[in-house]
Amino acid sequence: MDVWSWICELPNSVEGTESHSPPMKFEIASEKNDDKLDNSTRSIHLKAERTSGSDSEAAVIFTVCLQGFHPHNAHKPLWVSEKCHLSSEKPFLPLLLQLLQEIISHSPTAHDSTCPRSQLQKLKPDPIAWIMDSHTPESLSTFFNLVFTMRLFWLCAFHAPPEAGSLYFHSLLAPVLQTASSKLASSVLRTFFITVGVDTELCFMRTLGYIITKLHLIKELDVGLLGLKTLLLLQILLRQRGSRSLDSQRLRASHDHETVQKTQFSGIDAKESILRYSLAHHQLEAHVQLDYTVGFYDGFIQVRARVDNIRLHLARLGFSQNDDVDDFVEEKHFPSRVRVWVGPEIGSTYCAGLSLGRSTENKECEVETKRIVEGNFEKSQGSNVKALAKSSRRTRSRSWRMDQDAEGNAAIFDVVLHDNTTGQEVGSWRPKGDDPAHGLRGRYVRANRAFNKSGSVVIAGDEYGEEVGWRLSKEMEGSVLKWRIGGEFWVSYLPNQAKGSYFETRYIEWCDEVDLPLIHGKTT
Repeated sequence: MDVWSWICELPNSVEGTESHSPPMKFEIASEKNDDKLDNSTRSIHLKAERTSGSDSEAAVIFTVCLQGFHPHNAHKPLWVSEKCHLSSEKPFLPLLLQLLQEIISHSPTAHDSTCPRSQLQKLKPDPIAWIMDSHTPESLSTFFNLVFTMRLFWLCAFHAPPEAGSLYFHSLLAPVLQTASSKLASSVLRTFFITVGVDTELCFMRTLGYIITKLHLIKELDVGLLGLKTLLLLQILLRQRGSRSLDSQRLRASHDHETVQKTQFSGIDAKESILRYSLAHHQLEAHVQLDYTVGFYDGFIQVRARVDNIRLHLARLGFSQNDDVDDFVEEKHFPSRVRVWVGPEIGSTYCAGLSLGRSTENKECEVETKRIVEGNFEKSQGSNVKALAKSSRRTRSRSWRMDQDAEGNAAIFDVVLHDNTTGQEVGSWRPKGDDPAHGLRGRYVRANRAFNKSGSVVIAGDEYGEEVGWRLSKEMEGSVLKWRIGGEFWVSYLPNQAKGSYFETRYIEWCDEVDLPLIHGKTT
């Protein structure tokens, strides 16, 4: 799908045509009707219709339309754009701005969010125009296709028949996401996020995370309308009222409770199904910040790096407090390990050596408990003996272990969560039993908890440890090196307040390259 290239060709096709001319169409996705008696084609397409502007200059209005989906009225569009004036220097800037603004306004929010969507300012056109000018047509096309596909998700969720939603997931979403994960698209996304700021970035990525969650759920449920109907039943069990979710608003057609109940997550009980459904809507938001310094000495250059802070936040994506059953509000993933590495590009020969600092002392918290026993012993009618006994014990609790390591010329910062009751590493633990015993119950309320109350964790540089350093040849002064940086992140789930045996650990890896200038007097 290359909607952007088709749109960019419109001025040559529309200029000079009459406003009452037939609209031009771009087919977004299509499939044959599965009804044996009906050989028609069902499709989602974009229309571009010529209209007149304020001074009768040529303008285009875009509409998203469905065709062949019963009982949807093909003449009624799902979405209508604002006017795009073809005489403008950037005629389709308003279209991109409108799509981005609507994605942000429809984005799910974490339940503990302090930045509601209503407080976000509207996007300004100048930064978006700069993005359009500063990237190649290929990368901009990939970015626009992703934005358009994300906006189309909510159109299928609110206003389309369930078959249209099925077509969207099967034929459109997965290929667009695969293309959007390329380096070509990531450069535009990175520029976009830097330009619009962190708050808008969160809204955009939470929308994308919510859409990907639905895609994976449908794949796990064997796709098809049967899988979509299973999601609907789970949503009913979750007692969502008025939620802007795909399965609660627009997938009500051909709903069969009896058939759905037989397909719940491959035979597991309903309560565990709801728990897994709730856990699937958690999104890890990781922030890794490292400090670099470059020092120049007689005969060599030294590059130093230290952890400034690592922030790990688990956002529960939803739209209201009714998105979860009360029993599962406190049942959520938590960070269990993070492994960050940094160093010169693989195969580099300009590094003379890597120096590591010590691992941290991991200061332990001492807990003292006392027991007081009182008793009365009657030896005779006239005398009583009262005894008082005291006992105390000290225990040491350890949650996070922070170490440094090396692999080739890459320095590794490793932070691992341990169960302070069993002493085992949480990310690799495999508890047994219907209700496994562990020291992570009540993990968000205890005084010596390993997380803050929202389930997040912040690892600051002053508690992590010492810096690491590399020696480089003096001849490298003035050059700009490619420095690799990456991370591995683990999140786990163990029962917090609920009873049950379900547990899991999920893992994701991220890597990138940054420019490291070796310029005298410069700090990065």
